[in-house]
Amino acid sequence: MTVEVYVTATGSYLPLEPVSNDEIEQVLGMVGGKPSKSRRLVLRNNGIRKRHYALDRLTGQAIMTNAQMAARAVADLGPIGPIDVLAAATSCPDQLMPGHGVMVHGELGWPRLEVVSLAGICVSGIAAFKHAWLSVRAGDAQRSVAVASELASLGLHARNFDAEYEKNSQELEGRPELAFEKDFLRWMLSDGAGAVMLESAPRDTLSLRVDWIELSSAAHELPTCMYCGADKNEDGSLVGWQQFNHQDRAARSVFSIKQDVRLLNEHVARSTLTEPLRAIIDKRGLRQRRIDWFLPHLSSQYFVRPMELSLAELAFDIPRERWFTNLTEKGNTGSASPFIMLDELFRSGRLKRGDTVLVFAPESGRFSSGFVFMEAV
Repeated sequence: MTVEVYVTATGSYLPLEPVSNDEIEQVLGMVGGKPSKSRRLVLRNNGIRKRHYALDRLTGQAIMTNAQMAARAVADLGPIGPIDVLAAATSCPDQLMPGHGVMVHGELGWPRLEVVSLAGICVSGIAAFKHAWLSVRAGDAQRSVAVASELASLGLHARNFDAEYEKNSQELEGRPELAFEKDFLRWMLSDGAGAVMLESAPRDTLSLRVDWIELSSAAHELPTCMYCGADKNEDGSLVGWQQFNHQDRAARSVFSIKQDVRLLNEHVARSTLTEPLRAIIDKRGLRQRRIDWFLPHLSSQYFVRPMELSLAELAFDIPRERWFTNLTEKGNTGSASPFIMLDELFRSGRLKRGDTVLVFAPESGRFSSGFVFMEAV
């Protein structure tokens, strides 16, 4: 017998003071000592005005680990008592092994409990949310926590690209598009963490009943678009980091995050929103439910219009005044973004009993998405 599950607390953590557009290269550095040619164009399109980096501005070194940042977000849930399950997600953990989840558990210092690590990119956070939700829903746990965190800035710092720049400076100057797939993301991603607590009973104050969570992947039909720890062949297949020697890993910036922007623009709306949401509308009878709050994780304001067109195509228009996003002020924090949005809305006082919330998180890794539907009680 399944039980109802409620979000009873939310938390978030954004490190240090916000960084403005004009300050980014002061923090992340300049590749080859030269200002980026694409920075202003990318920032104009993505609409982000502020973001946070867990980097010391003078040294460029991290002031904390990814796991420590996740623990800060969990601490922001407040006094929560004993927990049965911890589900932790991130795109880039501090190490390949052990798993990110147990490192977060170590930072929290909680007693023994079930811990899982969810990998991927943006949708890994929703996957953690779903594992924590299902644990309570199945009756295996009374209380669970899901947390997602990103420490992207360490991989975006200019020092990571120096070896490639020095080896290929002439080629990069002559064909700047070779560098764009890497340089593009330096102005898109930032650091942060968010968490939710899930329980089998609501609190006397505001809670959100989680009615369903849906995950969907289009990897059967589309190639890789966003990746790290690999390089891409002409046919679109990936060569993993273990197949490179250590010199080539540095010279080709194998561990930098890369994205095929052309592929992204061509497929992201259809594959992550239009098609999966059409299936959800049929499966869940969603058309009959008014959406009071739509929380889309957008990597850029550039995608607002394509997403609006996708909703219109489904005759599922959600007026812009019902959209809630903090991309411009909090930045694109990947898997943590939906949690950071939800935390701000949850604490805002704007949610009223009976309000419905639809969270949407697309991912361009190989085009997948996650949806969470909740009602305020």
